[in-house]
Amino acid sequence: MEANLFLLIGSGVLIACGVYLMLDRAMTRMVMGVILLGNGANLLILQAGGQAGSPPIIGRESELYGERTADPLAQAMILTAIVISLAMVAFMLALAYRQYRYRTDDVVERDPEDKVIAARPATPSAAPDHDASDDPRTGRSRSSGDNFGPRSFEDPVKEADDE
Repeated sequence: MEANLFLLIGSGVLIACGVYLMLDRAMTRMVMGVILLGNGANLLILQAGGQAGSPPIIGRESELYGERTADPLAQAMILTAIVISLAMVAFMLALAYRQYRYRTDDVVERDPEDKVIAARPATPSAAPDHDASDDPRTGRSRSSGDNFGPRSFEDPVKEADDE
């Protein structure tokens, strides 16, 4: 099997540019990166399918290629990759539109709350399986237990269970 050098170089350039654009903070550049990455992957799949040939239909031959047929698996994978990349681009465009309507800016900034959450101490009270009724210093349960709200919220449920 001979691979076309220009298509391999082209797919490498598309994938490299796509990865570079996806690492940027601007949402439009991220969308462009996903598009370029998808097209580069499609070119690689096309090269993996081998040389061109007759249509992949049994009993069909062409004058140019003779009995050599094209690989139908590569064609099916490219169609699937096109659909997946189109869905990803549509989803990212929806996110970009929502972000633009919300902030009127294209750049995704760092959230200052992420730094606060990362700086929290790794004590038992900071673990996600503890609730608000635990003591924040020791991590032990308080005598009040899991008392989340007024007693009136629990009364109708208990009455329905008794009947």
